[in-house]
Amino acid sequence: MTLPVTTPITPDLVRGAIELERAGRGLRPHRLPAWARAQGTDGRLALAQAQPSGVRLVFRTRAAAIDLDVVATKVTYVGLEGGTGAAYDLVVDGQLERRATAPGGNLLVIDLATASTDLRRGAVGTVRFRGLAPETKHVELWLPYTELTELVALRTDAPVEPVADDGRRVWLHHGSSISQGSSATSSSTTWPALAAYAGGVELVNLGFAGSALLDPFVARTMRDTPADLVSLKIGINLVNHDLMRLRAFGPAVHGFLDTVREGHPTTPLLVVSPLLCPAHEDVPGPSAPDLTGGGVRFVALGDPAETTAGKLTIRAIRAELARIVRERAGDDPQLHYLDGLELYGPTEHAELPLPDQLHPDPLTHQVIGGHFARLVFGPGGAFSG
Repeated sequence: MTLPVTTPITPDLVRGAIELERAGRGLRPHRLPAWARAQGTDGRLALAQAQPSGVRLVFRTRAAAIDLDVVATKVTYVGLEGGTGAAYDLVVDGQLERRATAPGGNLLVIDLATASTDLRRGAVGTVRFRGLAPETKHVELWLPYTELTELVALRTDAPVEPVADDGRRVWLHHGSSISQGSSATSSSTTWPALAAYAGGVELVNLGFAGSALLDPFVARTMRDTPADLVSLKIGINLVNHDLMRLRAFGPAVHGFLDTVREGHPTTPLLVVSPLLCPAHEDVPGPSAPDLTGGGVRFVALGDPAETTAGKLTIRAIRAELARIVRERAGDDPQLHYLDGLELYGPTEHAELPLPDQLHPDPLTHQVIGGHFARLVFGPGGAFSG
């Protein structure tokens, strides 16, 4: 059945994207602007920023049926092929109503051993939601955090209208794959999304898998993005990539903060250190995937003896971030620090160990989101009020 009302997908219907690009068959949300994408040519970053974590269509409607035509690019890995498409979440009046997947689409096959890719093109697919209550409602349609998505058409059986600004604060967050959502059930159940719902704020999620690396173009993007609250979760990817040593790390953090502050001089700014990661607490990077058990586990390849030469560990990063924030806070009372162990530490790890040694599972996303909401949005928190 073809639904009678087709609504153009315009920027006033899209939340959480930095930019919308006219792609081959529709609109492609990006979480970095074109000028930043031109400066950051790494393939992993290009993929991560185009995976629309936190991006959703938001509108009001009486529709009982909603179709979203998309070209979904599903991502899989050599040796781990299979599985179904990722979830599109339909949230109605703040509650998850149901999930659906997009048939068809492209398939991007990545070889972790060689970093080579193979793109196999496919057809437009339709994400369908039926049997909704035929009454006026606030609808959020969250796009998958693991699939590139071209938005082709929004079709309903009743008119759609944009949602006016309701005065909620905008929370701009940057982090790694854990912030992007790795291993969460869906985009609306990543820990930042859960924390945003609990805190009553609008989320702009700049979590980039494998790519929270203190890149200057990310800092400038954050500087230029309107926000009422800003947070940076820094550290794990720097160890994963063995990207820099302690001598470079401190000045890079200062430079990133300086740039963000150019656009947000008095905005509450929270620096979050890494969650507990036993593999890298005292062992430097790099990390490497191990596929021998039929799934993916990450192992630390560094030598602990090299920490004396400045190689970074998670424990060293926590100490340096705490020092930097403590020293800067004297001149910047809206700068705050949160130890990542308060979000996921030894107690949480004993109950909910990391399945692949790096990433939390869906239940752990709920735990982290709950802790963040209580510590940061709750009374006395950096984002309270």
